[in-house]
Amino acid sequence: MISRLRKQILSLIESRKINVFLLFLLMSFSILMFTKLSKNYTNTLAFKIEKINVPEEKVILNNSDSIVNVTLKTHGFKWFKYYLGRPTLTVDFSKDVAENNAVFICDNSNLEFIANRALTNQVELIKVSPKRLEFNFDVNLVKKVPVVLKSNIIFTQGFNISESYKLQPDSIKVIGPHSIAKKIEYVETEAVNLEDVKTNINRKVSLKKLDNELKLSTQSITLTAEVEKFTEGTLKITVTISNVPEGISLKYFPKEVNISFYTSLARFNQVKAKDFRVVCDYSKVTENQSFFIPELVKRSTLVKTAKLNQQRIEFIILE
Repeated sequence: MISRLRKQILSLIESRKINVFLLFLLMSFSILMFTKLSKNYTNTLAFKIEKINVPEEKVILNNSDSIVNVTLKTHGFKWFKYYLGRPTLTVDFSKDVAENNAVFICDNSNLEFIANRALTNQVELIKVSPKRLEFNFDVNLVKKVPVVLKSNIIFTQGFNISESYKLQPDSIKVIGPHSIAKKIEYVETEAVNLEDVKTNINRKVSLKKLDNELKLSTQSITLTAEVEKFTEGTLKITVTISNVPEGISLKYFPKEVNISFYTSLARFNQVKAKDFRVVCDYSKVTENQSFFIPELVKRSTLVKTAKLNQQRIEFIILE
């Protein structure tokens, strides 16, 4: 049964009956479409506003008009142009608008002129809506702000940066409406996530985007840092007692404390005890307290971190 049906279909194709049928169907459809497209139709389309020649010292705010509904009458062939791509109306701020306080206004007569300017022959403009366009604007502000690095950088054990991270540039200009730009205090970088770092860092880092109405003088900065081998060390530092009232004598122990510091291997031998200072402040002692809490008030600029290994200094007041 199936074999016989297959033979009949093949025979029909070979006889070209289907091909003739399809040809007539295509011709009929083409004639129908041509007839339809030859007729005039009225429809309303949303035209996007394209702004040109906006004064450099002014910026159009996002709450301004951006769409105009235009009702047109034309034949079907012309409608293809508008359906294939979103149509636009170009507003020239050097001649199509008037300034009133903090608003540019394009009235109905100008708006109809702009719409007619965008239309081709055999397209009739019926109406535009709204009757006028309003473009709110603000005066541009140029403000220089610091760049703040957002990072999560993990070093291989025994490695670290010898100095702070360097950003180039470390500050940038923010340009935009005064009411918005004045609120910007800094610009953050995109997050820099690195692991097992043991070599120098040198990479481009993008800046986080701000409000769409704000522009940055650059979109990225360069992050650099020297990475070195680090090691720990200890030093004995003499304890100093401050703010002892006149007439009071005391003894304290120990008179020296150990500090631990973390520095680059290259600078280790340059770290000296004289570059540190440990102080016990008598004025911070509470009633019946018999010990000081030592404070590391000065440390070498060559170390990354430093901490006291002694948390208490015992003392007695001599009669």
